[in-house]
Amino acid sequence: MKPPEAPVVGTMPDTTREPPAVSACLMTMTKRADFLRAAKAMHKATKGLILQARKRKPDETDPDLIRIGYTCSKKVGNAVKRNRAKRRLRAIVREVMPELGHAGWDYVLIGRAGATADRNYIDLVNDLKNALTIIHGPAK
Repeated sequence: MKPPEAPVVGTMPDTTREPPAVSACLMTMTKRADFLRAAKAMHKATKGLILQARKRKPDETDPDLIRIGYTCSKKVGNAVKRNRAKRRLRAIVREVMPELGHAGWDYVLIGRAGATADRNYIDLVNDLKNALTIIHGPAK
């Protein structure tokens, strides 16, 4: 039995795999007007975060995008705690939104004081999943 061959120096690795579509469909919101429109739409509060969601009109932006906004007020804590809370929100969005987010929607995740930065990561993921399930659930 022969040992496996070593790769030849200067060759490229196998690039036949397609890159993940996650980065292509998620876009971060930056304009204040988008945050204000999301604030007037539906929302769901959980222990670790507050999720605001709104379906965009077809003429606003690309209907295939999922736009995400993040915000943490000074109630969350000093700059270090706010940045940590936003980092954690971005991490759970990368994990959950590709499967549960809907194209053509805007989502704003709001950090909660004493919860977002300190809550168990798995609980935060479950909070976002539950909030999305309720928002996109059957209409009452």
